[in-house]
Amino acid sequence: MNKAKYLFPSDYMADPSVHVFEGKLYIYPSHDRESGIEENDNGDHFDMNDYHVFSLDDVENGEVTDHGVVLSVKDIPWSGRQLWDCDVAFKDGKYYMYFPLKDKNDIFRIGVAVSDKPSGPFVPEKHPMLGSYSIDPCLFEDDGKHYMYFGGIWGGQLQRYRNNKALESAVMPNDDEPAIPSKVVILSDDMLEFGEEPKDLLILDEEGNPLLHGDKHRFFEASWMHKYNGIYYFSYSTGDTHLICYATGDNPYGPFTFQGEILTPVVGWTTHHSIVEFKDKWYLFFHDSVPSEGKTWLRSMKVVEIEYDENGKIKTIEGLEENQ
Repeated sequence: MNKAKYLFPSDYMADPSVHVFEGKLYIYPSHDRESGIEENDNGDHFDMNDYHVFSLDDVENGEVTDHGVVLSVKDIPWSGRQLWDCDVAFKDGKYYMYFPLKDKNDIFRIGVAVSDKPSGPFVPEKHPMLGSYSIDPCLFEDDGKHYMYFGGIWGGQLQRYRNNKALESAVMPNDDEPAIPSKVVILSDDMLEFGEEPKDLLILDEEGNPLLHGDKHRFFEASWMHKYNGIYYFSYSTGDTHLICYATGDNPYGPFTFQGEILTPVVGWTTHHSIVEFKDKWYLFFHDSVPSEGKTWLRSMKVVEIEYDENGKIKTIEGLEENQ
């Protein structure tokens, strides 16, 4: 599979988080819609209000099954607006969906909803996770433990926090200062809360120095973690420089050393992905705005196979060439 393909042309879905559950691929995207809200740097025009779940048992030739709406803003007791990128984890017969949502004060929190099936529907808890903030939760299981990676700057509000405490006002670093890092936290045994204080996830250059805010490869949003040949691969979006990059480490907390670009810019402002192994092949799930003719808030899910070289480096995919 050398060319990317669209997965669900009949509706706009973005930010696909993908896992193998019950022998199938399950896709958990955000659901774009035309809200009529004017575009701005806070991302108010990304006004999603429900989630669908999709499944697939053959990436090359299979049909995508839409399991319909599994969770809506109106079902969440503490909801304000904007259901952004979600992810799902499995433990002890239950599936846990983690979602970012602005509360009634317009502050992003991370909520949990639970189901007996990977296809939902998911029933939300009455409150967001204690101490949670920002966006883009990614769930990663390692050695029986579940880790959450989260955070996003600008509209994702990560710049409003330091050391897990809210600031009086947001602070963005200067270009020559270390970039704002993603966060990592182990979950509690019941999967409903943080099991510790979230930690900074540092991305270092080849000399061992943290990437700077002015570096085009610094973290912006869209954390993802996977493991290949015993190495931990942390991948992420650089936001306003429109790249998917990755860094590698020897444990789930890092630090991670920057390695390169996985995906160059696609059509549309945002870029957001997940990486998963299925039937002995590795796939990159992502989105672009080609079908909506460049409307950055109306995105479509895609998938393409990825390859590693003999040193475990991921070969770069040219985002715009995937549309030729």
